[in-house]
Amino acid sequence: MTHKVALLAGDGIGPEIVGVATTVLMALRDRFGLAIETEAAPMGGAGIDASGDPLPAATLALAERSDAILLGAVGGPKWDKIERARRPERGLLRLRASLDLFCNLRPAILYPALREASTLKPEVVSGLDLMIVRELTGDIYFGQPRGIEINANQEREGRNTLVYTESEIRRIAHAAFKLARQRQRKLCSVDKANVLEATELWRDVVTEVSREYADVALSHMYVDNAAMQLVRAPKQFDVMVTTNMFGDILSDLASMLTGSIGMLPSASLNAKNQGMYEPIHGSAPDIAGKDIANPLATILSVAMMLRHSLNEESHAVRVEAAVSSVLEAGYRTADIQSLGTQLLGTREMGRRVVEALN
Repeated sequence: MTHKVALLAGDGIGPEIVGVATTVLMALRDRFGLAIETEAAPMGGAGIDASGDPLPAATLALAERSDAILLGAVGGPKWDKIERARRPERGLLRLRASLDLFCNLRPAILYPALREASTLKPEVVSGLDLMIVRELTGDIYFGQPRGIEINANQEREGRNTLVYTESEIRRIAHAAFKLARQRQRKLCSVDKANVLEATELWRDVVTEVSREYADVALSHMYVDNAAMQLVRAPKQFDVMVTTNMFGDILSDLASMLTGSIGMLPSASLNAKNQGMYEPIHGSAPDIAGKDIANPLATILSVAMMLRHSLNEESHAVRVEAAVSSVLEAGYRTADIQSLGTQLLGTREMGRRVVEALN
């Protein structure tokens, strides 16, 4: 069976990093027999420029019929002034909702070669291997009502609604517990149950689900404490499960434990394991076109895609080993460069990874 992958490069550095990651996929096809075909489509600001929509109908149709989606990044100052409902980020939210990509996996792994790149002491972060499971289709990003209105006092009032249903919490909890079973059998659920009723429900439901996973140790932590503990002693965590907004924030924090946000991949899965794969960083328009962006998070997202949606574990391991080999050899992009390492651009870093696939 030939795997169908949609390439949605998006904006800013998106075309550069997706282009490099695609060369890795093509090397796996040509040299190692991976049965794959790709098709590109505009998304985000590129979709607005092409058809006036951040998620054009043809792009959504391509995503729906694909086994997996490789996404670059969306957004940039060019589109900041248009109406909110048509901005690039709204297209991304619509795509997640349309495909019901409720389960977001964000690993934070510190490669031994990058110990010195982290802003924390090596003894604090060495050996870090953390997975953040973020609920992706609920919470304040999707809740209604929302908007900016003129209130009774004739001043502008912004409103967003934090909403979670029991079924939404239950399904992400099951996904997190199953993942924890495959790792160290420790799951920390992060909420703000002492203040927010929606996350009080979150804690109650996660606790109920835990009764089906007696072999997994469950703990609970308020999000403010979790942020502190990630910096103080990050290796106490194995799998963390949390809400959409808290997961967004905590995973970016965790990226700095690994040396750079340019190192963190992600997977967003639905119940059929159809997935969208992307680096967790943004479009970085200030460095777009300069051949200095770190493509490794996107390449590692390809490895996650091979593992979770395409069931190609051997190829996933090959890609991860190639990235590790390149780092051990001392090659770096600017965001992870340290004394004694060799600085490479985006394309050259990709070429080195392709070379290391052997």
